Amino acid sequence: MSADTTSTPRAAGRPTRTQDHGQWALGSREPLNPNERFKQEDDGLNVRARIEEVYAREGFASIAPQDLRGRMRWWGLYTQRKPGIDGGRTAVLEPHELDDEYFMLRVRLDGGRLTVAQTRAVAEVSRRFARSTADITDRQNIQLHWVRIEDVPEIWRALEGAGLSTTEACGDTPRVVLGSPVAGVAADEIIDGTPAIDAITERYVGDPAFSNLPRKFKTAISGNPHLDVVHEINDVSFVGVVHPEHGPGFDVWVGGGLSTSAHVAQRLGAWVPLAEVPEVWAGVIGIFRDYGYRRLRNRARLKYLVADWGAQRFRDVLETEYLHRPLLDGPAPAPAEGRRDHLGVHRQKDGRFYVGVSPTVGRISGEVLDRVADLVEAAGSDRVRLTVEQKLLVLDVAADRVDALVAGLAGLGLHADPSEFRRGTIACTGIEYCKLAIVETKARAARTVAALEAALPTFEHPLTINVNGCPNSCARIQTADIGLKGQIVTDDEGRQVEGFQVHLGGTLGGQASFGRKLRGHKVVGDELPAYVERLARAFEAGREADETFAQWVQRADEEVLR
Repeated sequence: MSADTTSTPRAAGRPTRTQDHGQWALGSREPLNPNERFKQEDDGLNVRARIEEVYAREGFASIAPQDLRGRMRWWGLYTQRKPGIDGGRTAVLEPHELDDEYFMLRVRLDGGRLTVAQTRAVAEVSRRFARSTADITDRQNIQLHWVRIEDVPEIWRALEGAGLSTTEACGDTPRVVLGSPVAGVAADEIIDGTPAIDAITERYVGDPAFSNLPRKFKTAISGNPHLDVVHEINDVSFVGVVHPEHGPGFDVWVGGGLSTSAHVAQRLGAWVPLAEVPEVWAGVIGIFRDYGYRRLRNRARLKYLVADWGAQRFRDVLETEYLHRPLLDGPAPAPAEGRRDHLGVHRQKDGRFYVGVSPTVGRISGEVLDRVADLVEAAGSDRVRLTVEQKLLVLDVAADRVDALVAGLAGLGLHADPSEFRRGTIACTGIEYCKLAIVETKARAARTVAALEAALPTFEHPLTINVNGCPNSCARIQTADIGLKGQIVTDDEGRQVEGFQVHLGGTLGGQASFGRKLRGHKVVGDELPAYVERLARAFEAGREADETFAQWVQRADEEVLR
């Protein structure tokens, strides 16, 4: 079978267990849950016509439920949370009780790339239609809020007129393709993966062959030696390596993911040249489409299939059923050294510079985006990049314009030399807009950063703090030095309040490992700054030379960590 068709392959990868997982390749085509049913009834891509021709004209009340809470995601639209509903009611209310009559709209930016004109286009849409919201996500997207269904067609015209898209930004689809934000310019780059990102998005995004997957499908491609796209936790990743005979290419990883059941991706041990990345990508996503588990929604991610099959079986099926040829064996990537967030001022391989700055927990505004565009243009650049750490970069800056750009961005609160706390903290959307959230995240994380900066102004050790509003780990809590999972906790006075379960010592790059949970340990939300300050002080006082926070956590006494 070719990788981009919907016909059923032969069942060489047939699982040994007899349980029906709802795998298409094994003949299971009956819809086994409501999500599978609405996808079979009508492709999510088809909802755009109804949005433009019916819903935008007749308003929110006209939207069919399966479009509202299902197919509209295929075009980047989620209903946002109705204001005033506390986190204790998140799991007990029906979806229609949580829905506000406004939407989050996700703008997909494959490779995290924006031109000056595109930055201005997003800024204009933000100001006109989204109450000036514009959150940089840890998937290199921008999320807008307060969007009315009546405005969506005009928003699409503005974005698409600038070469941007919301196609398959959400839903059971191939989501945004992560890429190194310094692809093509980094002085130490192994290989530039940009052509593969472009080929994948041009050929396959919006293609009905891959618009009905068991769940979402996450991709990362980077040839940067700093391992800057969290390849360990994506469904498929292509990581730059040098083959001893064939030169620069990519090492293939599959089956990573976090949420409530975290899995580190597995290496296939295969080396792929740049030109073949799109074909191999199509084979991997084809396996997911055909063999992925569709019966139970909470078992439908690729990570479960990879965990059951193992890397060798997955590679065998990829080669025999989808590529019809063997892949070359290849080396593993070297462990990353140093920072991978690209903050600061760095010389490019062409002699110019790129500048990386840190918004606080990814939160900016339409006005700030507009002023960023002005500064980028004044610096003689036309390339803005977003990172998986919720950061913003400007490429191609001449040496004599660097200082002015750095100062201008700092005036917007975007610092090239932020504190370790501002640099290392990311946060998901949280209860402010998200219907799954239990606690507030963005504002709380920002207040925590400010408090830590005031309390520990000379703290200079790398420290990542990831704040998530629910168990789904959009902010990658298991992989942070301090990962905070939102939940309702009991305070000292017996009240039910917002708080966090704590994960400590998670890390990616080199030997990836997930954070350590302390039994029964919870932190009340209002006590979060004091708790992190206490941890930071203990780490600073107790660390050995060159010891990271994650290393220190592994040997620290549990009472010190509470």
